[in-house]
Order: sequence, then structure tokens, then C-alpha cells
Amino acid sequence: MNQILLSIIKKEFWHILRDPQTLVIILLMPILMLFLFGYAITLEMKDITTVIIDHSKTPHSRQFIEKIRSTDFFNITGFNIPESQIEDIFFRRQARCVLVIPSDFASDLQTEMRTKIQLIIDASDPNAANFINNYFAQLSMRYNNENNPRLAMPFSVEPRIFYNPDLKSDYFFVPGLIAVLILLISALLTSIAIVREKEIGTMEQILVSPVHPVQIIIGKVIPYTILGFIDSILILLVGHFWFGVPVIGSIVFLLFALVIYILTGLSFGLMISTITDSQQMAMMAALLSTILPTIMLSGFIFPIKSMPLIFQYVSKIVPATHFLEIIRGIMLKGNTLLDLKVQLGYLFGLAGLLILVSVRKFSTKLE
Repeated sequence: MNQILLSIIKKEFWHILRDPQTLVIILLMPILMLFLFGYAITLEMKDITTVIIDHSKTPHSRQFIEKIRSTDFFNITGFNIPESQIEDIFFRRQARCVLVIPSDFASDLQTEMRTKIQLIIDASDPNAANFINNYFAQLSMRYNNENNPRLAMPFSVEPRIFYNPDLKSDYFFVPGLIAVLILLISALLTSIAIVREKEIGTMEQILVSPVHPVQIIIGKVIPYTILGFIDSILILLVGHFWFGVPVIGSIVFLLFALVIYILTGLSFGLMISTITDSQQMAMMAALLSTILPTIMLSGFIFPIKSMPLIFQYVSKIVPATHFLEIIRGIMLKGNTLLDLKVQLGYLFGLAGLLILVSVRKFSTKLE
């Protein structure tokens, strides 16, 4: 390796090790954010506060209430209140739904084809209301199958769920969080790399030294690539052993894809570093240009196909969009290089383009 390039790499390593702020960003910040977001962001719902009004008061109605109580989705907080108080309960946020069992529930269950009960839902949160309605429909359908022999079922659906049989939201969100955190940390680390040289006054020494811009850029990328890779391993270990997300595919292929993705994030941070004049401005630009597009447009939370057409095209520019397909494909489905070559090729090409832009921008400053 070129002696000048090796000296730049050593210098960058020593600077990182002597900078407590950078070490905190590298080691603690991603792990803390993974725990924070891993528990805070979830599609699963439970402990839905529920009030039950039982006008029937029969063994059948009590059996149905016990079926509701046996799940962790509903949390029964009240019984047999006056129906005139339902709106007041919703207004005071004391319940999310109210179940009203009619007085003829038991007799209708024995004699009628259909037995109706009423579910009143607070739909101020439409997504939660939809979850409650769907879950209760499944619960009532199972109860009908067990207790209403007159209910004719022309066919039944026997689902087989692949890749996430327990429907755990961690399997969906943790790989996405890994993609968000790696891009954020990688861009943050290198966004201040060149700006810091300007602020502490060492840029003049670099300008008069026999160093090519390519050597400076590569010399700064290599140390952060190694540290970012170590960081990625830590995040993956926490995601696998703590949150229980499986790794079905090739670990070697996953680590290779991680290196390409880290290079993309580092290259993006370097480009920001060459066009900003202060560390605060560089960090702000890195935060805004990585967190918002990654969370909103990459498919991390919201399906891309549900977005307006213009945002679907914009999402293809976001690196995390392609890496999410890679990491979820490898960890959950066991996809191989042949399955993900397009996404990997995009990341590789984007990393090369961003490094080229960074070199050109830095080269302009040398003239």
C-alpha cells in the first residue's frame, strides 16, 4: 500500500480513538437506538382497553367473555355500565371499544343461523380501529364454529404462513432498523471528516503536502469502513440474539452486502463533507438527508406501492430502499446473490458515483 495513503489511514484511526464523541457515536449510539426503536416501533397491538355490557348473563355469554379475556389483545376494564355512558367513556379515553351482548344471545345461538352482537369502536385512531375490528371478527368466527352447529360453512381457509409464522413485527422492523442505523452512522461519521480539517486548521497542511485528493478520500473511507463494519456486526448480534430475528441465508453474503452499504453511506457523508463549511452544518445535512428519506420513503414502515407514483420513483434513489430488500431477503427468506444482484449492483454503483463526486469536489478546492 502507498506509504502516503497508509499514513492518512493511521492518522484517521488515531484521531477517532482519541475522540470520545466519535467513539460514542460509533459504539453506543446505534445499540441504544436499536433498543429504543426496536421496542417503540411495532405493528403489534395488545391490552386494548375494553368494556363489556352483558345483557344475556348466561353460560354462553360468560363463555364468550372468557374467550375474550384469555387473549392478550383485549384488556377488560369495565362491565355492565349504562349504555348512555359509552360516549363519555370514549371521550375520557377509558376504553377503546365496547362490546354489547344482547339479551337473546344464548337463545339465538341455538335457534338462529346468525347471532348478532354489537361492537362499538373509538375510531379516532383508524388503524387501531381496523385492527380491533379484524381481531374481533376472527375471535367471533372461531366461537361461532365451536358453538353454533347451524352455521353452515361451505369452505374453510387453512393458512400457511412462510418466513414469519408467528407474525412477529420484530422480524419486519429490526432488519429495517439495521438499515436505518447503518446509513445514519456511516453518513454522520464521514460528514465531519473533511470539515473537521478545515475547522481545526489542518487543511492548509494538507493543501501544501504532496497528497492526491483520491488518497485523502480513500484514506478517510477505509478506517470508517472498518469501524462501520464492526458496528454492523454489533447491531446484527443484538438483532439476532436479543430480538430473535433469524438469519436464514448466507452470513458471508450478508456481511458482503453490509460492506457495500456501509461504503455507500460513507461516500454520501464524504460528499456532504466536501460541500459544507462547519461540522454542525455537515451533521445536520447528514441527519436530514438520511433519516427522513430512509424512514418515510424506503419501505421501512410504509409500503412503497401505497405511495403516490412520484414518491415511488423517488424511493428508488434512496439507498435503504434497495438494502432493505437485501437484508430482509437474506435474513428472512434466504435469498442469494442471483436473487438480489440488481439491488446490490445499484448500491455498488451509487457508492462509486458518490466517491467520484467527493474526489472532484475536493479536487476543486485544491486548485
